[in-house]
Amino acid sequence: MAGLESQLKKMVSKYKCRDLTVHETVNVFTLYKDLKPVLDSYVFNDGSSRELMNLTGTIPPYNPPICFVKPTSSMTIKAGKHVDANGKIYLPYLHEWKHPESDLLGLVQVMIVVFGDEPPVSSRPTVSAPYPPHQATGPPNTSYMPGLPSGISAYPSGYPPNPSGYPGCPYPPGGQYPDTTSSQYPSQPPVTTLAEEDLKKGHQELGEMATCLDQEVAEVAENMELLRKRDEELSSALEKMENQSENNDTDEVIIPTAPLYKQILNLNAEENAIEDTIFNLGEALRRGVIDLDVFLKHVRLLSRKQFQLRALMQKARQTAGLSDLY
Repeated sequence: MAGLESQLKKMVSKYKCRDLTVHETVNVFTLYKDLKPVLDSYVFNDGSSRELMNLTGTIPPYNPPICFVKPTSSMTIKAGKHVDANGKIYLPYLHEWKHPESDLLGLVQVMIVVFGDEPPVSSRPTVSAPYPPHQATGPPNTSYMPGLPSGISAYPSGYPPNPSGYPGCPYPPGGQYPDTTSSQYPSQPPVTTLAEEDLKKGHQELGEMATCLDQEVAEVAENMELLRKRDEELSSALEKMENQSENNDTDEVIIPTAPLYKQILNLNAEENAIEDTIFNLGEALRRGVIDLDVFLKHVRLLSRKQFQLRALMQKARQTAGLSDLY
């Protein structure tokens, strides 16, 4: 491992973040020992060229690697949403690359998962060798269309006869024709089959999504209608309450449930009124509106009245089973 690190340091000696690059690369090699570092030239889109270390792509730590799929001689690139026709890899992990959350080890693991579901390569279609002459069995008949008049050719003028590589085969009697699809033509490439399956799956998913959207639209419309009715009910109730409040007497809004409670309410109101009156008399004395004799006279009378009210209210509360205030 020490020799590998020294080799990597030589390869990335011109990198801005050499130590971080070497550390991440060693982590990848620890789990995936088949990867080998190679120093190769890479040409960017602007025409500039750089010597970059190549694993399955370049590995600058603060910028996303440039990843390519390199198929073997028996495979071909399968272009899709993650791989273009040139083999360049496009992944959300690369697009959202952010240091230090993104690293090479995570990138390799993401590729394993994505390419496990959608292989980036497919096998090349095999080229069939020339077919050998067919040894026909059955009654001897050399014409494709037996029974034609002797003056009519089996092929229209201007069309050459059947090539020698595919000699004519007589039709068996009784209208039984041989199945030439599987014997003379190669099977459909697996890429087309996979594409058709993807299209069918996508069509099914779109149908399910459309059904779900229709259901959600219906639910939203139903909820909107329900909210509209509730809004009308609340507006009507609010208007009714406003009309009633204009005609109601404030003193009659609160009605005690028993005569004793009504007496306690009235005593409390009178006691608070006396308290406010004494306060206002003190303010009048402070401002010089009344003299001291007038102030003392009225305060004496009001205090006596307040004492009587408090005593009566205390007795009423005890009778009603309420707690004492004083």
